[in-house]
Amino acid sequence: MVEGRFSKFLKKLAFSGGGHQYQLLERGELETLIDGHNELKAIEKEKTVVALPAKEASKCHREDLAKAFYVDLQNGLSEFSVTQRRLVHGWNEFVADNTEPVWKKYLDQFKNPLILLLLASALVSVLTKEYEDAISIAMAVLMVVTVAFIQEYRSEKSLEELTKLVPPECNCIREGKLHHLLARDLVPGDIVSLSIGDRIPADIRLTEVTDLLVDESSFTGEAEPSSKTDTPLTGGGDLTTLSNIVFMGTLVQYGKGQGVVIGTGERSQFGEVFKMMQAEETPKTPLQKSMDKLGKQLTLFSFGIIGLIMFTGWLQGKHLLSMFTIGVSLAVAAIPEGLPIVVTVTLVLGVLRMARKRVIVKKLPIVETLGCCNVICSDKTGTLTANEMTVTQLVTSDGLHAEVSGVGYNGQGTVCLLPSKEVIKQFSNISVGKLVEAGCVANNATIRKNAMMGQPTEGALVALAMKMGLNDIKDSYKRKKEIPFSSEQKWMAVQCSPRNEEQEDIYFMKGAFEEVIRYCTMYNHGGIPLPLTPQQRAFCQQEEKRMGSLGLRVLALASGPELGELTFLGLIGIIDPPRAGVEEAVHVLSDSGLSVKMITGDALETALAIGRNIGLCNGKLSAMSGEEVESAEQGELAERVGKVSVFFRTSPKHKLKIIKALQESGAIVAMTGDGVNDAVALKSADIGIAMGRTGTDVSKEAANMILVDDDFSAIMNAVEEGKGIFHNIKNFVRFQLSTSISALSLITLSTVCNLPSPLNAMQILWINIIMDGPPAQSLGVEPVDRDTLRQPPRNVKDVILGRALILKILLSAATIISGTLFIFWKEMPEDKASTPRTTTMTFTCFVLFDLFNALTCRSQTKLISEIGFLRNRTFLYSVLGSVLGQLAVIYLPPLQKVFQTENLGALDLLLLTGLASSVFVLSELFKLCEKFCSRAQKAQIHQEDV
Repeated sequence: MVEGRFSKFLKKLAFSGGGHQYQLLERGELETLIDGHNELKAIEKEKTVVALPAKEASKCHREDLAKAFYVDLQNGLSEFSVTQRRLVHGWNEFVADNTEPVWKKYLDQFKNPLILLLLASALVSVLTKEYEDAISIAMAVLMVVTVAFIQEYRSEKSLEELTKLVPPECNCIREGKLHHLLARDLVPGDIVSLSIGDRIPADIRLTEVTDLLVDESSFTGEAEPSSKTDTPLTGGGDLTTLSNIVFMGTLVQYGKGQGVVIGTGERSQFGEVFKMMQAEETPKTPLQKSMDKLGKQLTLFSFGIIGLIMFTGWLQGKHLLSMFTIGVSLAVAAIPEGLPIVVTVTLVLGVLRMARKRVIVKKLPIVETLGCCNVICSDKTGTLTANEMTVTQLVTSDGLHAEVSGVGYNGQGTVCLLPSKEVIKQFSNISVGKLVEAGCVANNATIRKNAMMGQPTEGALVALAMKMGLNDIKDSYKRKKEIPFSSEQKWMAVQCSPRNEEQEDIYFMKGAFEEVIRYCTMYNHGGIPLPLTPQQRAFCQQEEKRMGSLGLRVLALASGPELGELTFLGLIGIIDPPRAGVEEAVHVLSDSGLSVKMITGDALETALAIGRNIGLCNGKLSAMSGEEVESAEQGELAERVGKVSVFFRTSPKHKLKIIKALQESGAIVAMTGDGVNDAVALKSADIGIAMGRTGTDVSKEAANMILVDDDFSAIMNAVEEGKGIFHNIKNFVRFQLSTSISALSLITLSTVCNLPSPLNAMQILWINIIMDGPPAQSLGVEPVDRDTLRQPPRNVKDVILGRALILKILLSAATIISGTLFIFWKEMPEDKASTPRTTTMTFTCFVLFDLFNALTCRSQTKLISEIGFLRNRTFLYSVLGSVLGQLAVIYLPPLQKVFQTENLGALDLLLLTGLASSVFVLSELFKLCEKFCSRAQKAQIHQEDV
């Protein structure tokens, strides 16, 4: 309509003097054109409306908000304004980027260097008509690739879970009427009405508030509801302190309010989290990097074999194509195609063991990543603490101190006077009894069957009364009136009348000390009201500061016949206490080389108090605020974060920046959390750990690992498992490569020296079964070393095939080659012809060497006597099966024909067993030498330090 009018306007009007004939407009047409022109201006005005940052909006007065959003705060927007703004701002929803098709994600799994190398091996096997090898390799590759794809596909559900926090419907005022709309219809400037139980549909600047309390735990991670106001704020502060702003996804717990939408969809704070999660890619795990490096090393090794064979053939004048074929075949045989399967099986078994310890792992490689994790960043509420507000200290107005035991809302625990440790029940001490009574009566929370309904702080006061046997004290009074808590007055009070006694009405008040004390003229001294002197007031103020410095939330309580004539009763200190076992876990993890850091939205005093209680600080007080994190350059932050134990007043952006800074400094970072505010950090960390009970769906989907019982100490078991898995993978690699190098060297040397093959095709196949079969696979399930947790985290730069392991592989291979060649030379007839006895002796010798080699490969550092010969029953059964299989191949006539073997005497077997055990003896001696050198080096370092 507007475009039609505007076109007509252009046709009717033009610059004068252009040589054209103009027709005068009639009055009705002119009014129509003016309306169209005004509508164009209105559209242009609507386009200037932008989403307002929360900090900026918090400082605006009501009139400024109305001007900024061109909205009438009473009547709301017009439908015309809504339509135009939606064209600019879109729907109030999250739109995920176009994701890759499933088939492409599946094919991406084949980019792994080791997978590509195995596929090349399968292709060569087909070309050389080794179809069985090709099929086995292809099946191994498909299994590994499919497992990896499923894990990755499942991990992408976190963005979907985030959208569930946007409520489907809301109450909105438009054109003077209250409408029940879909939340996705909201635009900046809409007026939204909020009431108890509503989930906030967008970021909103409050303009009207009545006793509004909002549960922001999904945003800030803090359990205590936030009291909201509608007054403009002055000064700075982080997002968690903006008391006149409510954020999308949070929940109205009490009261009601109304406000202006300042941010929708991706322009809300949750939208920021959504965009960060989209932009954040899950980093490759150290194991994946190590496997990539191993794949490249094996590729170079394969090309080296091909080159060596071709060069030797060229020197001997043989046909290069045939030598190339031989070289490729040997290279394929050298590649441990069982490695991906063993790694997968090892990781799966690790996942199953951790599941039995109530830890769920969503991504297989994450299990091993814990072994090289050297920093654990943890959210406070619900992770390090119990997420159950608990009273821990009491100070009565007459100077008595009491401590409270027990955690949570089950009523278990005692109240003891200090220093006498006298247990107080009901009103056995009148001062303590009156203090606890006031806290329970001026209260709206209830506890039934250990479940608390209401505000956590009030629940803590009810639990305190239960510990003193005052469960029913609230029923002794009939409530007549309540003055609810507000952020301005900072107290709440109730007017009650005793049910069983004819007494005058009494007020009970609780709140901030500096506000409650203003209403008091007396203080309680053993049940007798005395005048509140300046000295007594100063004493109470000093106690309040002392308790606050311990990180306690301090409530003052008073009672009396009139609000202006109350009797001060004392102070109650409340805190969300550390979880059971957290302090021990932090101590053990610190001793094993892991640095534990706390990242919280709490104030400094509370954060430091919890930090001290769980042993984070250890006398070295080091804390950093979210504002400092935000203002610091990334390079500067990377230098500082390693020395900081506690980060306070942080937002999701700050958490992400801290994680990135730690990773830049070279740390492998685990992040624990339970709220939406933790989701981005959980995804960006090397290991994201969510809480199973208290964690939001978003945090669980973003994480790689879930603690089912929210037990932080379970991380110790996970770290232990992770350290053990990498050792098992190295054990397997050592065994496979030393065996394959030995077999290849035997065949290569016999070919180069124009000798008959020491092993026939069936014998080589049997050796391959041992190399990739049960004995090799059982190395992957070696139980975790009991001393593993005490070892420092693995250096992320350590590769599977490092110098030390290569040396051990070459030592074992050299021993096997020498011993087998000795038997081959000893049994060879003078005419150098291959006989059944020669191949049987050589074959059996090699198999026994293999089995003794597997025995010593169970550990790279510990002697078999130290780890326990019988500890890995799976390994022993597989070795026993291999020995029985070898005896069957030698002595059973049907198998003798297939493998071209003959019977061996007892002395033959004794000779071969003694010779084959040399690889075990030499490897164990090498471990002893390593231990001796390591101790000498440590002693030298210790002397230098002294």
